[in-house]
Amino acid sequence: MKLSRRQSKQRRHRRIRGRVEGSQARPRLAVFRSHQHIYAQIIDDTEQHTLVAASSIDPELKTKLNTGGSCVASTEVGKLIAARSLEKGITKVVFDRGGNLYHGRIKALAEAAREAGLDF
Repeated sequence: MKLSRRQSKQRRHRRIRGRVEGSQARPRLAVFRSHQHIYAQIIDDTEQHTLVAASSIDPELKTKLNTGGSCVASTEVGKLIAARSLEKGITKVVFDRGGNLYHGRIKALAEAAREAGLDF
């Protein structure tokens, strides 16, 4: 029986979350991609607390972007999440792609965050 796209994504996400866990020393950079926007959070799983968040609907990005569902928007969100995390003293993270394939908008966000100073 063939799985639907949604079921495949859920299965990948569960498999990834079984291996990837954020700690205080190395929190988790979780990415959620919707059809129109992209969201990124840096999470400490031991305390179940979001340390830093950024998305394409942030007021400072919304004025610069035409649409939140593009690679350009993902690049800007990656730069913003890296800048905010470096302000808080977070330099090393574990990347959680949230069941999405490492391609397109997910890849653009990750590469922009790496270039802006995050280590993963």
